[in-house]
Amino acid sequence: MTIFRKDETNVNPGKMSGIQKKNIKQNKQSASQRIPLNKEYSSNGILKWAPLFILVFTALIYRKAIFNGFATWDDNYYIQENPFIRDFSINRIKAIFSSFYFSNYHPLTTLTYLIEFKCFGLNPLPFHILNVALHLLNTWLVFILAERLSGKKITGILVSLLFAIHPMHVESVAWISERKDLLYTTFYLLSLMLYLRYLEFKKAKFYIGAVLLFIFSLLSKSAAVTLPVLLIAIDFYKGRKINAKLLLEKVPFFILALLFGIIAIMSQLTIETNADIPLPNGFIERIFLCSYAIAFYIIKMVAPFNLSAMYYFSNSQNGSLTWAYYASLPFLLIIVWLVIRNRSKLKEIIFGIFFFLITISVMLQIVHVGSAITADRYTYVSYIGLFFIAVQSIINIKKKQVKNTIITLFCVFIIMFSFQTYARIKVWKDGDVLFTDVIKKNPNIFHAYWIRGQAKKAKGDLQGSLQDFTKALELKPDFVFGLIDRGNVRSDMGDYKGALDDYNHAVMLDPAMAKAYNNRGIVHVLLGDKKSAMLDYDKAIKLNPEFAEAFNNRASLKANTGDLKGAINDVNNAILLTPYKAEYYRDRGEIRYLKNDFKDAINDFNYSLKLKPDDYSCYYFSGMSKLNLKDTSGACKDWEKSMKLGCTEASEAITKYCH
Repeated sequence: MTIFRKDETNVNPGKMSGIQKKNIKQNKQSASQRIPLNKEYSSNGILKWAPLFILVFTALIYRKAIFNGFATWDDNYYIQENPFIRDFSINRIKAIFSSFYFSNYHPLTTLTYLIEFKCFGLNPLPFHILNVALHLLNTWLVFILAERLSGKKITGILVSLLFAIHPMHVESVAWISERKDLLYTTFYLLSLMLYLRYLEFKKAKFYIGAVLLFIFSLLSKSAAVTLPVLLIAIDFYKGRKINAKLLLEKVPFFILALLFGIIAIMSQLTIETNADIPLPNGFIERIFLCSYAIAFYIIKMVAPFNLSAMYYFSNSQNGSLTWAYYASLPFLLIIVWLVIRNRSKLKEIIFGIFFFLITISVMLQIVHVGSAITADRYTYVSYIGLFFIAVQSIINIKKKQVKNTIITLFCVFIIMFSFQTYARIKVWKDGDVLFTDVIKKNPNIFHAYWIRGQAKKAKGDLQGSLQDFTKALELKPDFVFGLIDRGNVRSDMGDYKGALDDYNHAVMLDPAMAKAYNNRGIVHVLLGDKKSAMLDYDKAIKLNPEFAEAFNNRASLKANTGDLKGAINDVNNAILLTPYKAEYYRDRGEIRYLKNDFKDAINDFNYSLKLKPDDYSCYYFSGMSKLNLKDTSGACKDWEKSMKLGCTEASEAITKYCH
């Protein structure tokens, strides 16, 4: 046995056997391989920390977003005025999961608002922080998903980087109301990842987990219904044979998708007529609308310039589509031709295209919803497919010089996207700033002025709001909702005659508009014309028997005219129709106070304050009710709270009774 052996490279070559020469050759080859291995180790060290760097970099870019306010646009409905998030209780949570709100069903998203409101009230900071945190989590999940799909860590890194900083994703992150987009994406990606684990290990726990996470995604936003079809696309990409067994495997996913799809349609049927700009309904026109939307998203992925919160449909003067819509179909056909030519990576390209088309399919205005033909937020999930194609194409380039050039361009795009995203976040500061930007890009669209007018009214800028509503009506004189909103502003400014003119015009244009009669009734009350007010409330309720506000307004009027029994009946109807409106309980409490039903009145005031803690009127009348029940100490405590909130009557009551 040889204990010590000299290095064979020092042996005289002339005295070596053939086997020794072969061993030396192999040793040289292994030695030559050590340097690349060391380089790879160094590269892996960089790659190891790259995902963390992306998260930190993204957090720095989005740090400005957390200091933005509410956008007014939908934020007022989903958070500021949402009755479902005012009371943290089992009954309220049941209501969230069993009701439609604002023509949508996303109870899990609403549940996050409920928790935040319970902890922080109407402070927008925590809402924005959670949105940014969810985006960071989704970025991490995209990294893992892309890595598992491709088998390459570098693919996961680059795809997640594009996902994290692309300007088209700002809308989903900086807009609090798009929490549903972020949340459904989290569960959507987690479901996909567990499905991939199921394909790898064939364990039932991964399959069941994928189904459960799919349910959570559906409860966050109905757009998740696309997942079952995407699972089949993943099967194709992974080389699985498409057969009956594979399709049977998807049955639970498709049943859930069908169920939530029906729920989504039912929720949309509850939507009121609004200011939507009508879109063409012809079959040919719809083809071009869809092709235009797809082409729009492809172009914006590469050149995300002139972004807007709203992209309005436009047509030519004779009513036909503009050239951009007709040009979109040839543009897409050229892309299809280029894809077919690139046969070497056809499978990856087809999978990326399927990922994009499947996930964006429900957003393509096949069924028209709203006045916008496209929206930035629709790309949040779908762009993952296009990013996957782009990154894989770069990685698979063989020619070193070409690859270096493309990598340089990629870096330029990353820098450009980062600056654009940072700048775009500032636009989402609030509704006023946001729709000022929309108007800048769409100066002749009435809808943009209407939304900005609402934002200005919410900020207390009544004069600016009046100007915007007036501009909207100049662009669209028959805009009924614009007339009603301008009437509301004029009423708030004390211009009751101008308000009546607007409501009368609205009624003339749309005699079935219950809201116009209700608001006109309010102005009649302010002018002391109780008879005309009662007629308007009666008409509003006749047109819309589920108009809770009209019932409550009529209840107040009846109470003022001495019909307390009729007032109680009306306010009870209002509460039955809208059981989470604080004002209705307050008003019923005041009516019960007038009926000397002090104990029940206090119960109503307490529940109203639970929903809206800053209503000084509730504290004042609660104090008066307690005084009548000989609870002077409790009355004084309520009046003190009312006085702190600005009630002068409470101050007088304290002076009179609390010594």
